[in-house]
Amino acid sequence: MQYEGVLSKMETELGAPIQYYLTFENSFLNVNQALNKHLEISFQGYQCLNCSKKKKIFRQGFCYDCFYSSPAVGDWIMRPELSTAHLGIADRDLDYEARVQLTPHVVYLALSSDVKVGVTRKTQVPTRWIDQGACQAVSIVEVPNRYLAGITEVALKNHFVDKTNWRKMLQNDVLDLDMLTEKARVFEFLPEEVKQYFNADLDEHFVMNYPVLHYPKKVTGLNLDKTPNFAGKLVGIKGQYLIFEDGTVFNVRSFEGYVVGMNII
Repeated sequence: MQYEGVLSKMETELGAPIQYYLTFENSFLNVNQALNKHLEISFQGYQCLNCSKKKKIFRQGFCYDCFYSSPAVGDWIMRPELSTAHLGIADRDLDYEARVQLTPHVVYLALSSDVKVGVTRKTQVPTRWIDQGACQAVSIVEVPNRYLAGITEVALKNHFVDKTNWRKMLQNDVLDLDMLTEKARVFEFLPEEVKQYFNADLDEHFVMNYPVLHYPKKVTGLNLDKTPNFAGKLVGIKGQYLIFEDGTVFNVRSFEGYVVGMNII
C-alpha cells in the first residue's frame, strides 16, 4: 500500500488502544494497521501548512515568512502567560487570538515520564495528552481564558517539569505515581486569582493505552533532512512518534510540512 502527501500531526481517537491516522489530500492511513509491517518513508519536498507554497519548512510546518506573520504561531502559543486578548490587545491578529485565547482552558498534570504541568484548550482534551505520550493525566483547573491558564502553569513550573522527556517516554520509563494524589497537593501553589477554579472533588482521571508491541531500550531520532529514505519494521506508536524495531523513532509532528511517500510492505 502506497501513500503520498504533506505530513501533519497524526489525528487520534481515544480507545484501547488509541487509534492513529495520517491524513493526506486524497487518502488517509490508519497507522495501527501498519504495526508489525515494514514501512518505507521517503522525503520528496516541502509544502508550507499555511500558504501551501513549496518553500523550505522553518518551524511547526510553516515556512519562514508564515512563521513570523501568522497568528497561529505567535509567542503566546508556547507561552500562554503572554496572552493579551482578554485585555483587547492584539499580538498579530486580535480576531484570531480572541477566538483561541478567550475560550475555556485546562491546566493539567500529565505522566509521560515525570509529572509534567501543561496547558490546553478544553476542546483538546484528551488529544493534547495523547500527543505528548502521557500514560495518565488529570485536570487541575478549568479557567475562562488562556492568560489565567498561563500564569497558573508558570506558578506550577516551580514544582513540576514542563517538558516531556521524549526518550524516557518512548522507552516507557515512567514513574509509578497516584495522579489524584499529585493533584491534591497543588492547591497551595496556585495563583490567588485562580484558586476559585480548583475543584478538589473532580476526580477526572484519564488513562491512555498506546498501540506498542514492545518498547525500545535505546532510541535514535529519524531526521528526514539527513536521512531522506528510511525503511523499518513498525512496532509501536506513542505520542506523535512512530517506533521501529531497531530503535529508530520518527516524530511526525517535527516534520509537518514535509512531503513524503510511504509504502507499507
